[in-house]
Amino acid sequence: MSRRDPNVCKNDFGHVLVVAGSPFLLGASALTGLAVLRCGAGLVTVAVPQSLNLTLQKKISPVIMTLGLPQTREQTFAVRALPPLKKIWNKFDAVAIGPGMGKNKGTQKFIRDFITVCPRPMVIDADALNALANRGQSPIFKIKIGRCPPIITPHPGEMARLTGLSVKPVEKNRKAIALDFAQKNHCVVLLKGHRTIVASPEGKVYVNRTGNAGMATAGSGDVLTGMIAALLGQGMGPFEAAKIGAYLHGRAGDLAAKTRTKAGMIAADIIEFIPKAVKERQK
Repeated sequence: MSRRDPNVCKNDFGHVLVVAGSPFLLGASALTGLAVLRCGAGLVTVAVPQSLNLTLQKKISPVIMTLGLPQTREQTFAVRALPPLKKIWNKFDAVAIGPGMGKNKGTQKFIRDFITVCPRPMVIDADALNALANRGQSPIFKIKIGRCPPIITPHPGEMARLTGLSVKPVEKNRKAIALDFAQKNHCVVLLKGHRTIVASPEGKVYVNRTGNAGMATAGSGDVLTGMIAALLGQGMGPFEAAKIGAYLHGRAGDLAAKTRTKAGMIAADIIEFIPKAVKERQK
């Protein structure tokens, strides 16, 4: 990663949109947004259901901008949230969608519609993956041909739902399944686990060697999503952003484990050590 030129401003490092959160899972949006900034993005806006916006503003760092959007009766994103986003998404350099969004059917339709039409580089995680899996074997990613391939970040259970397989064959054939899905669906697949796999539509495969068992903790995946979105927003291609994001996420986790221990570390500790992990790789 390159060191920063002195003659720059925040706009030179990308503005990332995070679409995340629901009641009881609002922390996911906060973790994702903070990880975006700690991994070098210049600006981040976190969009949440309207009634949660004030709570989020009180919860997170003042350097994070927030946006309230139309919601369902369950206080999750409504299909009506799409038109307001269409009006503004061209101001963003990258998008992260999925953490903590819940499984409301209306929300899942909003997610599918958003992913289908949003032209920005995108990271798709968590409940957004569940929304895609519920659609069945649809060519939803193929709509993206000609645009920047989206990045999906499933754990083995989510990958099983996306492919229609059970978890055991996914875990047994992680590299082959990730690569096959990436090539058939025109997306970058980051399949989480011990030795995370990153596969591209062009047939490239990266096996990550950083990380530890202490990172199996609530919110760790949200942090990874934010980090990858930050790298996309700074101009990296999808495969590069995914593999470097996986490396830095694991390295930050390794640094955190040294002081917090594997048993005691939490997702916020990973965020704390992102800058140090980045500094190690600057040239």
